[in-house]
Amino acid sequence: MKDKVVLITGGAAGIGKATADAFLAAGARVWIWDVNSEAIQDATAAWAAAGHTVQSAQVDVSDYNAVESAMQRILSAGDRLDVLVNNAGITIDRSLLKMDPSTWQKVIDVNLTGVFNCSRVAADIMARQGSGVILNASSVVGLYGNFGQTNYAATKAGVIGMTKTMARELGRKGIRVNAVAPGFIATEMVQKMPQEVIDGMVSKTPVGRMGTPEDIANAYVFLASDQASFITGTVISVDGGITI
Repeated sequence: MKDKVVLITGGAAGIGKATADAFLAAGARVWIWDVNSEAIQDATAAWAAAGHTVQSAQVDVSDYNAVESAMQRILSAGDRLDVLVNNAGITIDRSLLKMDPSTWQKVIDVNLTGVFNCSRVAADIMARQGSGVILNASSVVGLYGNFGQTNYAATKAGVIGMTKTMARELGRKGIRVNAVAPGFIATEMVQKMPQEVIDGMVSKTPVGRMGTPEDIANAYVFLASDQASFITGTVISVDGGITI
């Protein structure tokens, strides 16, 4: 990945930040977008202290015009984009009978429309280059569903459909498109859950532990690399076997 230009949405914390770390370690030039300006400042300061330069922008991926404008900044700095990781996402969990239209729409706007917005702009750049990789964050709940997550599961299932369709359309233009479906990952949000819930999920995972953000990041780096040059249109579950 040496000197490849990589953009990670939602890159200031959690899986996104771990993904940025992994691409930096592989020699890439990294950009992150995030909606949280404070998280951006904290992350870029930490990278600077470790001797890394990471470019950043505060971007709401659900806003197509904002995405298009931020992408122009990347082009003006380096004139190419090699890898897009569509990591940005939110959850607002409710059971169906308690879910109002605004709760549904907020998750759709970020998790599904945001992937379209970023992919649409990135694909145009990559098609002109004749090469590129788009990687999308799905989830095991997009494959199997989950109680209280009608909106989230719908977006993650939709991402799978988008991934397969984009792979068909863009392959002849030199662009590969894949998705990663994380399982139960030890992010800050998950670690705030009641211990009995965490213990219950771990007990259902054959490898006997939660995943780490680094587990997901490693999958992204592999899929972006030339080692995965014949892999496109697939969904890789990184879940410790929880869905077996």
